[in-house]
Amino acid sequence: MTDTASIKTIIVDLDRTLLHTDKTISAHTVKVLEKCKKSGINIMVATARPLRTTKPYCDMIDFDAMVVSNGARVVHGNQQTDYGIGKNSAERLLNTLKHCPELRITLETGDCAYSNHPIEEYETILSDNLTDIADKEGVLKILVHLDSEENLHFVREALTEDLYYTIAHGYLMQIMSTSAAKWKGIQAMLDICNCTPDETAYFGDDQDDIEPIKMCGLGIAVSNGIPEAKAAADYITESNDEDGVAEFIEQRILKDSMNPNPPNSKNVPIRNCGRTR
Repeated sequence: MTDTASIKTIIVDLDRTLLHTDKTISAHTVKVLEKCKKSGINIMVATARPLRTTKPYCDMIDFDAMVVSNGARVVHGNQQTDYGIGKNSAERLLNTLKHCPELRITLETGDCAYSNHPIEEYETILSDNLTDIADKEGVLKILVHLDSEENLHFVREALTEDLYYTIAHGYLMQIMSTSAAKWKGIQAMLDICNCTPDETAYFGDDQDDIEPIKMCGLGIAVSNGIPEAKAAADYITESNDEDGVAEFIEQRILKDSMNPNPPNSKNVPIRNCGRTR
């Protein structure tokens, strides 16, 4: 475990970690991240969100680099590198999934999202021919809403060797190329910015965050995270709705340059899990 004083880069997951449940970022969190930037600490993002829904937060925080779509796209300034699903694999999978018409499927092309059924929580374009869209626009990621173990088994059996999946929020199957993973994207992002994992702190909450939590010099889970993420972490901070990321940074990483008990902020009981690397 890296000493907090050695941290030069902070990487944050967004949903259920940096963002409140209502998808907002508190003014306090923005202020703490701005102080990190002024102190010379890089601030980066690693999220399952596509770039288009991450951009609004870039107006609030000057991120040095981003991993979006679970590692299928790495963004640094105007530079973008994609690790999408091959067209043949996407077509083969989508043609197989047609045999289960009740499945709610979303294609993330990077610039747009298309779905075969209305999905309230996403702004998608309805289409009855996802295969054609995959051929024309390419696919960064395929999302399948799971409502039964049978559907999970059906989709899993349809995956080719160049594809893998993770489950987010307990119901959302995220299918990606094996060349695209959150940790692989983070490695590429760190290399671009001449940063090292050992000098990096990572904050997360879900399955995709477990490997980065383990591999970075300092791994922190928010208290609302899944048990596996918390078990992998060096520390557990308070929940996303309690600004756990900002509180940990303030009290541990910036403790020498900031007042550890700022006005209107509570002293958070950050728990050390004592993980052995």
